[in-house]
Amino acid sequence: MSDAVATLPVADKKPVTNCHTHIFTGDHVPPLLAKTFLPWPLYYLLPLSGIVKLFRWWYQKGPHIWRFLPWYKKIARTLNNIKSFLNKNFILTAFKIVAGFFLTINGFFILYNWISQLISSTASGWIKWIDKAAIELAKLHLLWPVKSIFLQVLIVLFVLLFIPSGRNLILFVANKLWNFMGKLPGKQTKELIKRYIAIGRYAFHQKQATIFGQLTGQYPTDTSFVVLPMDMEYMDAGNLKKEKRYRQQIEELATIKKNHPDTIFPFLFADPRRMVPAAEEKNYQPGDKDFFGYTIGPSISDKVGKPIAAASVQLSDCFVKDFMEGKNKFSGIKIYPALGYYPFDEKLLPLWKYAADNNIPILTHCIRGTIYYRGSKKRSWYEHEVYNEFAGKDQNGKNIFKPLLLPQRKNMDFSVNFTHPLNYLCLLDESLLRKLISKSTDKKLHQLFGYTNTTTPLTSTLKNLKICFGHFGGDDEWKKFYEKDRDNYTDKIIQKGSKGIDFLHDNDGNISETKTEQIWKSADWYSIICSLMLQYDNVYGDISYILHDDDAILPLLKQTLRTEKLKDRVLFGTDFYVVRNHKTDKQMLADMLCGLSESEFDLIARENPVHFLQRSSTP
Repeated sequence: MSDAVATLPVADKKPVTNCHTHIFTGDHVPPLLAKTFLPWPLYYLLPLSGIVKLFRWWYQKGPHIWRFLPWYKKIARTLNNIKSFLNKNFILTAFKIVAGFFLTINGFFILYNWISQLISSTASGWIKWIDKAAIELAKLHLLWPVKSIFLQVLIVLFVLLFIPSGRNLILFVANKLWNFMGKLPGKQTKELIKRYIAIGRYAFHQKQATIFGQLTGQYPTDTSFVVLPMDMEYMDAGNLKKEKRYRQQIEELATIKKNHPDTIFPFLFADPRRMVPAAEEKNYQPGDKDFFGYTIGPSISDKVGKPIAAASVQLSDCFVKDFMEGKNKFSGIKIYPALGYYPFDEKLLPLWKYAADNNIPILTHCIRGTIYYRGSKKRSWYEHEVYNEFAGKDQNGKNIFKPLLLPQRKNMDFSVNFTHPLNYLCLLDESLLRKLISKSTDKKLHQLFGYTNTTTPLTSTLKNLKICFGHFGGDDEWKKFYEKDRDNYTDKIIQKGSKGIDFLHDNDGNISETKTEQIWKSADWYSIICSLMLQYDNVYGDISYILHDDDAILPLLKQTLRTEKLKDRVLFGTDFYVVRNHKTDKQMLADMLCGLSESEFDLIARENPVHFLQRSSTP
């Protein structure tokens, strides 16, 4: 894009579009997110529903409201008068200092004793120092043996509320505990707590429209937003209330779309486990339509009559059709494979065919995170369905290949296998898609893609599937790209800017059975995603969530935008409200406006989103 774009007045530019936001409420999130982070039954003690209730009480009925009520103001005036009187009386001031000193010491050690069982096994220097100090203070009778839990809580709260110096000391302990949380079982314990806080801070609202208003208030009035729902009913982290199930979430989004047709672009969430007869769905209610159903329609041609597909997907009367077609149709499809499925799941393939034929955008979660499948894993998951690995030679010296082993046992560690960007090559590449379909016994699926046998190319493919990798693989993968200077894959992005990594061929151009294994295990996700973007015209990546760390991503982002085939496929997005524990949306918007040139920002926030969201005229 020419820098001349920067000279255009704002009125002549397309509006800014944030391509990655969330407005689902706490009622749409299962309560047991702490499952797999904490052992049974401890995760029941930290339900998300309890956090949401606490925030709702605090902001809707508690202290946030109290401060405006006459009785609260009367108490505040009384306390202020008492403080003024104490400050003017030398004897009372001295007594206050002494009493505050004693209360602070005891409040500090009460809090320390509460957490001592957690930190004793990994005692560091500061912890040992506190233990020694406690012994000496006990000898001087400065520590009181308070056994009542009620009195302990009362002392700690009094220090936090009324003794500033004591509050600072207790916050010091809390900060040390916060750092320690990262050492608890599960490397992402702190991230889970941050996610709890983020959901509590925004999702305590009972209406998505309220959260949407808090989002739009941080942007210019003509800004538009891609809003991504979440269907977490199948992640095995507890049950939602029936009146707050996924279908109601979508219906509420449709109402917001109706009220703000030019501002919101909602996506529909797709989970293969929901693609069953309606009566078999979780939280089924009488009258529910099947989520997805289709018949095979005639071939499709483009505007000049060139065949696009030998067969098409014609949606039957189903939930997907209600929201993907018609006057108030949604703008795309969202998936989140970390919740317990691969993006090439057989049940998803007809939906992807429908999306590819109609140029419907798909946005997929692609970053390591704390939201993932909490249940028992299937045995079949431990071997990749498409990719192989070298397993030695047979007696005749012939190479032996077996399915790629995915050995991770912990749910959090295994989730990266669902999320891995190389999974999407199985959809985009005809030979890999053919391998997938060959394993299916569904004759209707064979007919839809024109499958004959393992050696004959399909008559319909998914090479034009429009996919956006949400979060662009993650800021950690961006950092890996720079860190790997002895890597055979990162240099492909630098030296082969028109293609990137060759996923399937060796250096001599022959099909390699082991290439995908090497890439899966060695290549950074930034390089993989960029290579897919270079090789397939409809692959995008958004910078949501990772843009909060602008110092880390800006240099590589600017470098990416200098690559001709990549610059038109990078999208601006923030991941509101999930990213709120790092920065507000208005701050991230300001950071991007400051860190990028005007033409760079206009490209990713004004121009590219238009092409990503553009759907064909059919159906």
